[in-house]
Parts: sequence; structure tokens; C-alpha cells
Amino acid sequence: MNDRVQRPRVGHIQFLNCLPIYWGLMRSGALLDVDLRKDTPDRLNAALVAGDLDIGPISLVEYLRHHEDLLLLPNLAVGSDGPVLSVNLVTTRPLAELDGRPVALGSTSRTGVLLAQMLLAERYHATPEYFRCPPDLTQMLMEADAGVLIGDPALRAMYEAPDGLRVVDLAEEWRDWTGLPMVFAVWAVRKDFAAAHPGVVKEVHEAFLRSRDLCLDELDTVAEAAARWEPFDAPTLANYFRVLDFSLGERQVAGLREFARRAAAKGEAPELPPDGPVFAEL
Repeated sequence: MNDRVQRPRVGHIQFLNCLPIYWGLMRSGALLDVDLRKDTPDRLNAALVAGDLDIGPISLVEYLRHHEDLLLLPNLAVGSDGPVLSVNLVTTRPLAELDGRPVALGSTSRTGVLLAQMLLAERYHATPEYFRCPPDLTQMLMEADAGVLIGDPALRAMYEAPDGLRVVDLAEEWRDWTGLPMVFAVWAVRKDFAAAHPGVVKEVHEAFLRSRDLCLDELDTVAEAAARWEPFDAPTLANYFRVLDFSLGERQVAGLREFARRAAAKGEAPELPPDGPVFAEL
């Protein structure tokens, strides 16, 4: 980093869907230049909002709720333009028949949960009785007619759900409904840090993009390595990485804006400015 006085505090989610962003960082030496803070998505969200992180991933919902303090890093996100495989609603009945029925929220993922609630309310005119519980599908469906799963449990359900259960890919539902990609998480920098250290932000951003592009060129190798410690085989992981969309171009920004509009209408986040979101100038 050019600015040795300020070693940026950078968040890192040790989840499968973020592995392609960080794969190359481990191999390039870029991690030597940052203070990498590994934690859960909820804790990283809170740390970035509180100013305990300078740069990091943040769920789309939490970005929308705090966008006045944050700038987005260009062309960097986690989403999908179609199925995502790891954000699912597992149900015992058709979605329109979930009105008034118990639905378990087996995750603290604010974006995935809000997406499920939007789809059920606005597309299927269903308002279930929601409750939170651990992401154990068998336990969830002992108490509910459907459950929202995120991450590894959702990916497992996609391939291993028992007969009689329908696994609804919520990102695919969103694309069918709106015609747009779904963005689940973005990378943001605090405005005050970006103003004080623009060169540092530029270098961190470029390191992320190099890491992502390196991984996308070597997805089969990355999947084989990840399969050694993940409960999925290499072909499953390679397929998963290929359906993920780590870009934030015009279509993805349009999807982000549409989600933001619907979130604001539900009172879940303030409205974005008409020309928003606002990106860091790098």
C-alpha cells in the first residue's frame, strides 16, 4: 500500500460464495497489506456500519439501510442472473398455499429472508406466519410447512431434499419475476475512509478484482481444493461457483435498484437517491 500509516481493516466472510473473491488474495501476497478481519456476515455487517472496518462485504439490505455512510466498490458483488442454488425456500405445498401457514426462517441472512417475504407477498399473495429457528431442514419442517435456507444447508437441500418437497431457488424466482439479476451482497468502503485514503481503497479494490478473475480462470482447481474441506464434491462446487455472479454491471445495478425500491416500499430500508447507488471514485 502507498499509505503505510493506514493499514486498511478489511472484512472477510469464510463462506463458499465468497471464496472466489479471496482465492487469489492468498496467492498474490495482497493479504500482507491489509488487516484482514474474518467473521460471520452479521458481525461484519455491524463492524462496517459501526466504523470498526474500513472496507468489506455487506449484505444488500444492510447496505441499503446505511448507504449514506458507504460507497460501493465498482464491479464487485455476490449474486446471480438466474439460479443461485444456495438461497432456497423448501416447501411441502405450493407457494400460494402458504398464506397464514408457518414458515421457518432458518437463517439470519437479511437479504435472503426479505427476498423470500417479497416473493411470497407480492408474487404469490401469501402472508405466512414467520418464525426463526436453526437451519436444520428436518427440524424446520416438523414445525412449519416451508423453510428458508441459505448457504451450505440450502445447497445441500438442492441436491438431497427428500421426495415430496419442492426446493424453490429464490434468485431464479426473482429473475423470472423481474427479469433482472439478484444481488445478495456488495463490497463497500466507508465514505470517511475513502476520502482520507483514496489510493489505499483503489489498491484494495484492484486486488479483489485480480483475485476474482484469477479464480474464475481456475474454477475447477479452486473447486478441487475447496472439496477437501467442504461437504461437497468438486463437480458440485465448480457448478456452484459458475452460477454465481461476482460482477456489478448495468444489469446487476438495475436489479439492485429494483430490490431497493421494493424494500423501501415495505419500509425495510430508506430509498436510494434517484441516481444511486453511489460508487467510490477509483
